Amino acid sequence: MADYDYDIGILGGGAAGLTVASGAAQLGARVLLIEKGKALGGDCLHYGCVPSKTLIKTASIYHQTKTSKRFGLPSIEPPPVDFKQVSQRIASVIEAIQKHDSPERFCGLGARVEFGHAVFTDPHEMDLEGRLVTAKNWVVATGSSPAVPPVPGLDQVEYLTNKELFHLDELPSSLAILGGGPIAIEMAQAFNRLGSRVTVIQRSPQILSREDRDMADTLMDVLEAEGVEFVLGAGVREVKKSPGGVTVKITTKEEGNARSIEASRLLVALGRRANIHGLGLERIGVDTSGKGLALDARLRTNLPHIYGAGDVTGSFQFTHAAGYEGGVVVTNAVFRLPRKVDYTFMPWCTYTEPALAGIGMNEKAAAAAGVEYTLWQEEFRDNDRSLAEGHETGKVKMLLDTDQKVIGVQILGPGAGELLNEWVAVLNGKVKLSTLASSTHPY
Repeated sequence: MADYDYDIGILGGGAAGLTVASGAAQLGARVLLIEKGKALGGDCLHYGCVPSKTLIKTASIYHQTKTSKRFGLPSIEPPPVDFKQVSQRIASVIEAIQKHDSPERFCGLGARVEFGHAVFTDPHEMDLEGRLVTAKNWVVATGSSPAVPPVPGLDQVEYLTNKELFHLDELPSSLAILGGGPIAIEMAQAFNRLGSRVTVIQRSPQILSREDRDMADTLMDVLEAEGVEFVLGAGVREVKKSPGGVTVKITTKEEGNARSIEASRLLVALGRRANIHGLGLERIGVDTSGKGLALDARLRTNLPHIYGAGDVTGSFQFTHAAGYEGGVVVTNAVFRLPRKVDYTFMPWCTYTEPALAGIGMNEKAAAAAGVEYTLWQEEFRDNDRSLAEGHETGKVKMLLDTDQKVIGVQILGPGAGELLNEWVAVLNGKVKLSTLASSTHPY
């Protein structure tokens, strides 16, 4: 039997990699964690969830201040936002959380942490900055990066992605956003609330294209009322520098002709691409797909001792999904139990106000899968608590299959992500609707 330096080697110190490292080390496995960047924590901590939600909270408070009159309070006109202070707060939150993702913590759990670039030299061996290390099992958890399309002229202008957006020295006077997914929409509302003039340029005829049209359109109406401009069904023809920053030339299907959008800054938010290049995967024969690693239900590549978890799977590119997948890898690689992933009730949430959250199938997914369903829905405007708190927009949708079992829930409304958590417990715990209905909730 071959003797390896480690029982399990992990590439990537983000949510998936840290979950595997923590779980495997505490179970007594010899663990090597390799991070290419300068610090652990991954995209979520440094460029994603943490900074975006910190910014969203800041923008929400500023918006509430400006709209205090609707709550019966004196009208207030706060001074303009100093974005450098906002960036400093974001940095302070990241720094505080970084302590929980420190090398010292994971070394204390029993793992070895190394920083540097690693490349496979054979299926069990990697070259780590000129030093060879071996492991019985490997986990590729290298995350994802912003996808940058081949738009003419884009490489000639200074554009932003989520990696630069939260560290600006000043608030953009105007911001053009390419894309209409969750990141784009969250940032559109946040920057608009802080004082930027925001224009969202989306290729498809609706924002949040995976969501039901009625839910997405209602959310868009809210953002439009706050001042965000949307240009849907738009093809980007060219991007070029202009005296004020950048010009985006587009063609819309409805208008059938070209128009130009001027902005001081440009945010590219057109999805993510898996970080699977430069690892030597092709050298050792690991199969990949157009989205990321090609994996089986146990998250194994075609070389069964090499696993994938997190954004490299190309499936659900959420931090909570990465943590879940990391746990599946630990079960298979360390416990040697054949656990498979099950994404049936993987929840998601876009953290706008109102938030849009879901679990299971929405109407669009059910129709695409040919699943028969009945729909139950309730409007937030008919709820006492919602009216008391000034939140009248949105609704809850529940889909039942022909056996009257819940196959999906969508919530557009205040605190939708938190409200969805009860459904996470109900659906994963296989709780009957009659049991839920007979439960008493505080009011």
